Amino acid sequence: MSDEPRSDIPETSGRDAVVIGGGLAGITAALTLADAGVRVTLLESRPRLGGLAFSFQRDGLTVDNGQHVYLRCCTAYRWFLDRIEGTALAPIQNRLDVPVVDLAKPEGRRLGRLRRDALPVPLHLGRSLATYPHLSLADRARVGRAALALKGLDLADPALDAQDFGSWLTAHGQSARAVEALWDLVGVATLNAVAGDTSLALAAMVFKTGLLSDPGAADIGWAHVPLGELHDRLARKALDSAGVRTEIRTRVTSVSAEDNGSWTVQVPGETLRADAVVLAVPQRETYDLLPDGALDAPERLLDIGTAPILNLHVVYDRKVLDVPFLTALGTPVQWVFDRTDASGLSTGRPEGPDEGRGGRRSGQYLAVSQSAAHEDIDAPVAALRERYLPELERLLPAARGATVRDFFVTRERTATFAPTPGVGRLRPGARTKASGLYLAGAWTATGWPATMESAVRSGVSAADAALGALGRPRPRRLFAVEEAA
Repeated sequence: MSDEPRSDIPETSGRDAVVIGGGLAGITAALTLADAGVRVTLLESRPRLGGLAFSFQRDGLTVDNGQHVYLRCCTAYRWFLDRIEGTALAPIQNRLDVPVVDLAKPEGRRLGRLRRDALPVPLHLGRSLATYPHLSLADRARVGRAALALKGLDLADPALDAQDFGSWLTAHGQSARAVEALWDLVGVATLNAVAGDTSLALAAMVFKTGLLSDPGAADIGWAHVPLGELHDRLARKALDSAGVRTEIRTRVTSVSAEDNGSWTVQVPGETLRADAVVLAVPQRETYDLLPDGALDAPERLLDIGTAPILNLHVVYDRKVLDVPFLTALGTPVQWVFDRTDASGLSTGRPEGPDEGRGGRRSGQYLAVSQSAAHEDIDAPVAALRERYLPELERLLPAARGATVRDFFVTRERTATFAPTPGVGRLRPGARTKASGLYLAGAWTATGWPATMESAVRSGVSAADAALGALGRPRPRRLFAVEEAA
């Protein structure tokens, strides 16, 4: 950045904002403010945008740090994709279809599926549940009754946040097998915690919204290109088109309120002045930057725990998986995704002498996503390789004769906030007690767990609050969210 203070903006113009943090929450807030005519500067300490949903290069391949998916009910993230012109690059299944392989049965590997029919809720899942081979007939019946009880819960009831989902499931007749083969199969991937460690309020929100609100709500979408193509390149293009000044590799050292109601944001070599500031960074960084008095009991931010996600990346010399993704039971492996095409790897046979010499290599690249990975997050790569490659051979018979060309690991030790009972009371809303200062991030009070959807919703809420204070109308095509207090 320039060594000179920015001088092209009046100190108090009524239309200047600084957004700190270039993840999905910050990008959303910046775009929303700019679309309303606010002059915006977006500051990101990393060398790229996208937060924890990003890509990097390794041996000629473009690799995502972790697998991210969304659901049809994620209407805010779908709006975000449309806003950055990325919808076609992250399509949604025509109809929910999840292959589930069970390796624990005595008779060997068994395939089941979770899929929906074109019927109204709750009949849309009736046939799938009735024929789901990984549960007994009695368990299937009890799952249906628990689902109806879950549908009847009032998400506005604060008492739900104090309860854990696992105890609620037990009280509603769910066996350990039902929790493993259905409730945690979905919940661990979306909440990043097992049922016993999860707030009933968040679990109920996920299952009511994803499975019990609309027949197509749980249809799965995912990027068919590297995440960096969406959350960095296309997002940067949209920000540039909206007139946002974007600065990467720029760490904010302080945020201060001025006597005249404006704000100053200090970065190395420059002081930025603004009428509104959005802090769109993780809770620890937010705590460090908050001015005194901005929140009651700001130390509560430090009480919001975190949960890890581990991703294993395996490059085989041939195709070993015939579906876009699958999930598994009876094995440490959780979800496996085919990322071959997105990475730039070819699934075809090697052609010509360029194979392995800078040409387009062949084979298959799989990403194994392990949520709530507390036990494995710090394990050495060699130990993870020794544990998981045999499990992948059990899960994917075609892998047994394949050569592993590469095996590497990406770790996000603080990937999400921990959705523990009681976390709801710790999550702040978009507004602070300091006029002109707003909070955004998937960890804020969106009502959602720590997902891309939650991040986008938080960015909209923060921008909405800022626009209201600045007396500026919200953009006409902006996604509508119910702002948290």
